[in-house]
Amino acid sequence: MAQRITIIGGGPGGYTAAFSAAKAGAEVTLVESAHMGGTCLNWGCIPTKTLKASAEALETAHRLAEFGISGAGEAVPDMPAIIARKDKVSGILRGGLEKTCSKLKVTLLRGRGEVLSACLVRVHGADGAVQEVEGDRVIIATGSSTLNIPTLPVDHERIITSDDALELQTVPKRMLVVGGGVIGCELAFIFQAFGSKVTVVEGLDRILPVPSIDADLSKLIQREMKKRGIACELARTATKAEVTETGVQVTLGPSPFVKDLPASAQKESVLEADVVLVAVGRVPNTSGLGLAEAGVETDQRGWIKADARLETSVPGIYAVGDVLGPARVMLAHVAAMEGLVAVRNCLGAFEDMDYSKVPAAVFTSPEVATVGLTEALAREQGFNVTCPQSNFRELGKAQAMGELAGLFKLVVDADSGKLLGAHLAGAHVSDIIAEPTLAMQLGATAKDLARTIHAHPTLAEGIFETAHLL
Repeated sequence: MAQRITIIGGGPGGYTAAFSAAKAGAEVTLVESAHMGGTCLNWGCIPTKTLKASAEALETAHRLAEFGISGAGEAVPDMPAIIARKDKVSGILRGGLEKTCSKLKVTLLRGRGEVLSACLVRVHGADGAVQEVEGDRVIIATGSSTLNIPTLPVDHERIITSDDALELQTVPKRMLVVGGGVIGCELAFIFQAFGSKVTVVEGLDRILPVPSIDADLSKLIQREMKKRGIACELARTATKAEVTETGVQVTLGPSPFVKDLPASAQKESVLEADVVLVAVGRVPNTSGLGLAEAGVETDQRGWIKADARLETSVPGIYAVGDVLGPARVMLAHVAAMEGLVAVRNCLGAFEDMDYSKVPAAVFTSPEVATVGLTEALAREQGFNVTCPQSNFRELGKAQAMGELAGLFKLVVDADSGKLLGAHLAGAHVSDIIAEPTLAMQLGATAKDLARTIHAHPTLAEGIFETAHLL
């Protein structure tokens, strides 16, 4: 008899697990309460990149004279059309997922899943109907949602979430982005391109204060923000917000998260914006799952605990994706790989999830992409490192494209020559990062990269040129 696997959540972790399990011969039921594709496809990766494509098209239109093109009229953003295109793209991809479910004979149930045990899931339909699904294993892949904070009460009009930002029908004249992480920075560049006067408030002392992002990339992105007129309020937090007739007045105070505050961050100030975008974190989608009753352990913030094999405290119940929280890596492609590992373990394997070589991309302008250790983390771990760097503008392809901002930085073990990390900024580096990721996966050295012929003229030559600096 085929293994029966019930998966709760149809995002990248859930649908990847479902398709993999079905291809392996399992009998699969996939439970989804909202749209197929989860946050990534409906409120995250794909919608933001679709808006970014529109922003880039607008910026190119404004630069046509630079490329020798004349006679074009003034280009302006049509937000209803931009949002409609975004919805169309997501709709096409959702439809593709549903067709794949049908093709692979994955049973798709619409409703909220409740875990009773590893062998039983109760599905609560929107119409009140209740259905029980028996099985052998359960994979929880319910994801996360935007975090709301008391000092910035979201009303979805003046004080909005990143989800709301993807539905704006007009471009705010003044946008205040609270949170200078990945989501905040991506949306800051997008709405600046559309015409907003943007200010980013970040509680730490640098933009993109993510441990996996090298400090040199943060400095570059902050410089590019300044060039574009995006203001940065670093080491500051929003302590109060008041909606007025003309917008929102936000009080900024010194951050409690930075020890040595710069003088510019020590005084209280008030900024006014038409829209305040809150992008300060995520919370787990675990409400109504029945985790406590089923015996599935969570941490104090509600994130599910799982072992290296992605199995929870209850044998036969696994968890993947964002619902595991920041103790793992909250990225769509990581969720997908976790889904594959969880399925293999459901089917009898004994495999640990490896997080040591995870590429990540930030779709700012220019893009940022990283894999492996930063220079700071490598030194903290005791490596004797050398970190060759080269500038994006040195590439012939970058000059031809008119995309000059960016850098290539490799983190190399000086003793063995082994590649420990790669940190890139520039056009299309989200694609280029695959090369150093594969190199690290194969245990390659920087010399191996330098001895690999790269096509010319390409942007990927930046890896080749940087490796030759050793």
